[in-house]
Amino acid sequence: MGIQNSESLISFSSKIKFEESETDESEYFSEEEEIRRELADVSFEELQKARSNGFHALCLKSKDEKKGRINKNRPSEISSKKPVTRFREVLQVPKKVTRDPRFESLCGTLDTDGFKKRYSFLYESQLPAEKEELKKLLRKSKDPDSIADLKNRISLIDKQLKEGPSKFAVDKAILAEHKRKERETTKQGKRPFYLKQSEIREKALIEKYNRLKAAGKLESFIEKKRKKNASKDHRFMPYRRPSNGN
Repeated sequence: MGIQNSESLISFSSKIKFEESETDESEYFSEEEEIRRELADVSFEELQKARSNGFHALCLKSKDEKKGRINKNRPSEISSKKPVTRFREVLQVPKKVTRDPRFESLCGTLDTDGFKKRYSFLYESQLPAEKEELKKLLRKSKDPDSIADLKNRISLIDKQLKEGPSKFAVDKAILAEHKRKERETTKQGKRPFYLKQSEIREKALIEKYNRLKAAGKLESFIEKKRKKNASKDHRFMPYRRPSNGN
């Protein structure tokens, strides 16, 4: 009896489901038929207007987006399509700011005396030792490219040694003498005059010429300078073009 009752219940439930599906289909077809009848009464101009202003697409979009559960035990249906943004989102990297200590007010001004004290070991020991090491490599080297590179490095060290503490000492002595004279003139009621960097270089050059003249080396220095300038000018002189007969 129990088996017959269960079979009757299953057949009854399947019959109910079949009838429900038939009613759903009939309702769906009736709604579709009703929409068709309504659209048949609408003019073609109104349909085109609805398409042009986006109303038709909006209705289609809202219709497509309505997705629910077929069964309460199933998860909701969600579209995997996502709209693409018009502007790409780019992570802004912080801009690198380069700072030159020569033109930064936070770095202060150049202290020539402090520079001379702090970096005197470069001009007294390290640069001369590096120069001697480069000279040894120059004597052993046979490659033209390495020889040219070594010569350039030696000339750079010579330039650094010439512009080292000795240059600061000369400039400091010139400024000290100028300040002493200006103090005397200000006591007389005159306005002080401050030297420019170009005027300091000019005074240093005059002092160098006087020192060379006292040592008897001024003429050789001038001749060496003249040859150096002539070799520089010779590079920019135009050469005669070879004739067609030669």
